[in-house]
Amino acid sequence: MAKTHNLRSGGQILVDQLRIHGTRFAYGVPGESYLAVLDALNDVPQVQYVICRQEGGAAMMADAYGKLTGEPGICMVTRGPGATNASAGLHIAHQDSTPMIMLIGQVGRGMIEREAFQEIDYRRMFGHMAKWVAQIDQAERIPELLARAFSVATSGRPGPVVLALPEDMLRERVAAEDAAPYRASQAHPGAGDMARLRGLLDRAERPFAILGGSGWTAQAVADFQDFAEANKLPVGAAFRRQDKIDNTHPSYAGDVGIGINPKLEQRIKSADLLLVVGARLGEMTTSGYSLIDNPRPKQTMVHVHASAEELGRVYQAELPINAGMAAFAAAAKAMKPVETKRWAASTGEAHRDYLDNIAPIEIPGELQMTEVMAYLRETLPADSILANGAGNYSTWPNRFYQYRRFPSQLGPTSGSMGYGTPAAVAAKLAYPERTVLAFAGDGCFMMNGQELATAVQYGANIVILIVNNGMFGTIRMHQEREYPTRVQGTVLANPDFAALARAYGAHGETVTKTADFAPAFERAMAAGKPAVIDLHIDPEAITPKASLSDIRTAALAKKRS
Repeated sequence: MAKTHNLRSGGQILVDQLRIHGTRFAYGVPGESYLAVLDALNDVPQVQYVICRQEGGAAMMADAYGKLTGEPGICMVTRGPGATNASAGLHIAHQDSTPMIMLIGQVGRGMIEREAFQEIDYRRMFGHMAKWVAQIDQAERIPELLARAFSVATSGRPGPVVLALPEDMLRERVAAEDAAPYRASQAHPGAGDMARLRGLLDRAERPFAILGGSGWTAQAVADFQDFAEANKLPVGAAFRRQDKIDNTHPSYAGDVGIGINPKLEQRIKSADLLLVVGARLGEMTTSGYSLIDNPRPKQTMVHVHASAEELGRVYQAELPINAGMAAFAAAAKAMKPVETKRWAASTGEAHRDYLDNIAPIEIPGELQMTEVMAYLRETLPADSILANGAGNYSTWPNRFYQYRRFPSQLGPTSGSMGYGTPAAVAAKLAYPERTVLAFAGDGCFMMNGQELATAVQYGANIVILIVNNGMFGTIRMHQEREYPTRVQGTVLANPDFAALARAYGAHGETVTKTADFAPAFERAMAAGKPAVIDLHIDPEAITPKASLSDIRTAALAKKRS
């Protein structure tokens, strides 16, 4: 006999599972395809639905939450256009190894394969962009499949999961047994692996460590830092992963990414032992796979990664270790230190080289961004969170700021524009007591700047710094290098961003001179509302190393030669 007691709709069952698995926020844009879920959220106040203004922003908020907490960020979007809009954030989560679950309303089960209104087969659409894509056709199986989604998203190499939810399934009332809270699974390094690592380190003359990837915790960061200190190891951070070690620590040697410090580059190339922990060693971290030879590095390499499939994918390590970050860092801390006198002095030199690389550099114009960053380094609390999207402007927070606590850095390693504003909103909602800044270029801000409305609506008092040079700067830079003087498609006509901020109900200011920044920032922090500071920089100030004219002149000379 069919059960008729304790019946719940599919939407109620799903929301109950979110509560059981500890979900605090669900970021989304409402749609008729998942009205039953929206209705069920009324009865579960533990899960706050954050209304976003575009699905791409919602997905980026979910990614930011996953980066900050290690728990899956939940994104809820409607079918068709909602899902396609959200794909930008899903791609970020995939390349950045961020735990995320995207829940997509789907057409009714009786309409599948008819190209019904806004119908898409999400298995085919997202198959390469997610760890697992499925459709829940039976409401009774929601507890099972959602528990699996949480486990898949957080275990091994973390990443996004997509679940399609037919709208008639969400309305269906059934009896279903709730799942238990999920538990993430991570591999642990074996005693033999750690013994081999110690032996390699004991024989090394010029060791170097690179930290990156996801799956870190505050304890793991502290444990590895203790290991590095005990063994006087120089440590670099992979592209946009600087918060894996206190940047003021004497072992820190700088970021291994775009525009790498030439001294750091040479240090890595001349190392005889590379300990790579968590990083995939992708294109940005390896300077286009040129920093480290592949498939066989010249350096003896120890590669630690949470995914066995990632080990040996590009580089053949002498010692591949399949382990989660927390387990490996704890084992490394427990390892007996080796004799360090062969490289201890070099580690100090590496840190001094790093400090030299963040010293103020004069750029064209009246607004000096390195002085702005120096002010922020000296003024912001150690646990401040900085978010940014993509563009040449991101050099300022990624090279010239010092990250001192984990987690405190939000930046897509996939190089996706439009990320900074929604990521900062998610960060401030998750950690309202912490200072949160978003950096954006003028082009970057316009891609998801409408999430400023979300910040205002929820009282997420972030400060957005728009580095405004009136163009898509990165593309203009490449354009001048490859096709000097032939400018096409990169010049922007922008609104008055300070006035736009005030129209949203936020605080807005414009800064054109270095001396005006600190007072403007203090006013923004004291405003009691989200704030935007529009920083007008000279278009010539395209990079810290070279002006736009320098790049053009060099390109023209090369063409003539």
